[in-house]
Amino acid sequence: MPGFEFFGEEERKEVNDVLNTGIMMRYGFDGMRHGHWKAKELETAITEKFNVKYAQLTSSGTTALSTAMAVMGVGHGDEVIMPTFTFVASFEAIVAAGAIPVLVDIDETLCLDPKAVEAAITPRTKMVMPVHMCGSMAQLDELQAICKKHNLLLLEDACQAIGGSFNGQSLGTIGDGGTFSFDFVKTITCGEGGVFMTNNEEYYIHADHYTDHGHDHIGSDRGAETHPFLGYNFRISELHAAVGLGQLTKLDKILSTQKKHNAIIKAALEKVDGLTYRKIPDPAGDNASFLSFFLPTEDLTRTAHKELLANGLGGNFYWFDNNWHYIKKWDHLKNATSLFPLNPTLVNAIGATDFNAFAQSDQIMGRTISSLINLNWTQEQAEERADKMAKTIQSVL
Repeated sequence: MPGFEFFGEEERKEVNDVLNTGIMMRYGFDGMRHGHWKAKELETAITEKFNVKYAQLTSSGTTALSTAMAVMGVGHGDEVIMPTFTFVASFEAIVAAGAIPVLVDIDETLCLDPKAVEAAITPRTKMVMPVHMCGSMAQLDELQAICKKHNLLLLEDACQAIGGSFNGQSLGTIGDGGTFSFDFVKTITCGEGGVFMTNNEEYYIHADHYTDHGHDHIGSDRGAETHPFLGYNFRISELHAAVGLGQLTKLDKILSTQKKHNAIIKAALEKVDGLTYRKIPDPAGDNASFLSFFLPTEDLTRTAHKELLANGLGGNFYWFDNNWHYIKKWDHLKNATSLFPLNPTLVNAIGATDFNAFAQSDQIMGRTISSLINLNWTQEQAEERADKMAKTIQSVL
């Protein structure tokens, strides 16, 4: 899965361009750069690769989400619908905006259940945020229809699904806005970094300002720039952007390798009676970074997971007990634990949330194992792993 497995000369060349100039900040110092503007180059490359009008790089996937909240006007008192299975950054960005995260069930896509979304809408709902987990997509047709019906914003958290698509369109470019994460374990990496993408020019202009302390970026004198509104330092560095430029050239190879290895694992597991597989609304658009499957019961799944690990088959994840990715362990959210006072509206909303009311999600996640797909396996290694996984799971069933 992660692009760092293919790190090589392409990334080193781009980084050395930056090191040779000594200019590691993305803005200013024009004369000393010798024509190198890695962040700008990467933003252009992203728009071309993913067929989206605008891309604004940020320091992380989390700050990309925070940027999206700001430029799309989400703030105090607004509600944002999000899934119970995601990474903690999803609700962190909502809370940072002063808005209220409204958790709803997932379905067998491992993403938002459209029926649960519709049931959760209130007069305060402003945004629906599907998270395309483990490389595959939510039911975007249904979610788009809901957003259109209720005049809601659709923000795609595609941080785990770079290179995935739905009906031929890149994930992260289908909603009103979308985000990728380029951290160290993502499909392509900058080491640290993220991007907000949109086809809305106003959102993009505001994102360009917001991520740089509100600088308007007008003129050639950075010290003379004005600040139309409040912003923050969410900038990416030239060094991180340089790594991303090298990585982006490898995306097609990464995706094709993931799909090849994913297919080898699945072919072996399909011989095991009792396994079913994650629902993928558009199988051709799966980026194939994980193969996610269901066992018949939670007890069998727990046993199978333990046996996989005991047999040296790491990289198989049981998310139900994961501290970072499933609602069950998000005690800091449930208790509204913060180093500083949160706004009372948010605290009251969290206090009124029944975090035990997600039986559908529990039932799905309790039976789910996601197998990470390694890029550096040889075909022989992938086949050997696949056979060993199949025998291990069959022994449990």
